[in-house]
Amino acid sequence: MITKASNPNFVATRNACKMCTPLGACLAFAGIEKCLPFLHGSQGCSTYIRRYLISHFREPMDIASSNFGEQAAIFGGQANLSQGLSNVIQGYNPKVIGLATTCLSETIGDDVPMFLHEFAAEHPGEALPVMIHASTPSYTGSHADGYVEAIRATVATIAEGGERDVKLVDVLPGIVSPADLRHLREIVKAFGLEPIVLPDYSDRLDGPSWAEYRRIPEGGTPLEDIRRMGTAAAALDLGTAAKDNATAGAVLAKKFGVTRHRIGLPIGVRASDALFEALESISGQPTPEAFVAERGRLVDSYVDAHKYVFGKRAIVYGDEDMVAAMSGFLAEIGVMPVLCASGGKSGTLADAIASAAPGLAEMPEVIEGVDFEDLTEAAESVSADLIVGHSKGYKLARELDLPLVRVGLPIHDRFGAARMLHVGYEGTQQLFDRIVNTLLESKQDLSEMGYTYL
Repeated sequence: MITKASNPNFVATRNACKMCTPLGACLAFAGIEKCLPFLHGSQGCSTYIRRYLISHFREPMDIASSNFGEQAAIFGGQANLSQGLSNVIQGYNPKVIGLATTCLSETIGDDVPMFLHEFAAEHPGEALPVMIHASTPSYTGSHADGYVEAIRATVATIAEGGERDVKLVDVLPGIVSPADLRHLREIVKAFGLEPIVLPDYSDRLDGPSWAEYRRIPEGGTPLEDIRRMGTAAAALDLGTAAKDNATAGAVLAKKFGVTRHRIGLPIGVRASDALFEALESISGQPTPEAFVAERGRLVDSYVDAHKYVFGKRAIVYGDEDMVAAMSGFLAEIGVMPVLCASGGKSGTLADAIASAAPGLAEMPEVIEGVDFEDLTEAAESVSADLIVGHSKGYKLARELDLPLVRVGLPIHDRFGAARMLHVGYEGTQQLFDRIVNTLLESKQDLSEMGYTYL
């Protein structure tokens, strides 16, 4: 069942169940080598986003800003943008500048492509960074939409065609952890293929300690690799919530003829099987035995723990792709998702859940475009045993007195979010163990007997 999020008595968002669109764009741009994210708008936008991402990843992250004031808000921000670009080029020497717009610059109608064209004309003969422009005002969507748009704009701006490389695979992973990015790369390499993961912020946002400060951390997808993406044999487009023509995978397929495999996030046996089957098709090779063994151990653990999870009921919220993937995984282990919610407004969440969890006896209540006040009201009308989502739902978990299994972005109240593995058989195993142990811990805490054996 889909409940419309529109409310005639709506006054204001209360505790949003999403983050702003430019935040997703900045995260995506952080996954490009020597790229500096740049927001065309007020200083507060970049400050908020920096703080939010640093609190999740526990790594430094610089985001430049054109720093709008009253004059720019009235007469336009071209002068601010030009000065800001000059400053960051001189101070950071980036290879790429990922320029995302904000609500303010979009509302006043700044023509950013024209501004960039004129900036280049004002600096003839200079080796300027590659400029990527993504239109990401927050009123158009969520952080997930900004992430998708930034990657689409990157591929549309930089990727080139050429002779097909049958060993090259583009991996478009969606919003996942650095640990997930590393594991996806390992999986593709195991089939004898060369992956280009875009974005790849695994080192920039989960890197080693430094002996001295670096203005732009090492890591990210190299510019040269992004140019090669149009020659790949296939593209793995992970995520089904975005509109079909809105992703980088759609650009690669339409512009360069790259074979596109659009599948959900590979969380769970069924969803991971889809990833491995796609790689078998691309490579012509069977799944390596190491992954077959991982799958076998995962299925065995499902059997071992079925008595702890079967029949439980869950509330799931977060990014639409994560909600769909988690719903499919929960249904697979015998946990019924009874309420699925997202702050996004793609209109595709119910279909994505139905696709990820075929055979459900009853579809969960699905609500989009909600804040946590809406989610709390809906949650009070369903009976649940646990909650699955990011750390912003902790207050909800306290009010309902239910355990919270933290997944996705953001996780601000626990350590190690960058190293949480979700994808593939190995990631699913870790996630399954966390869910089972969360339920066992809750059962122990609620028991007056203090059982040591469950």
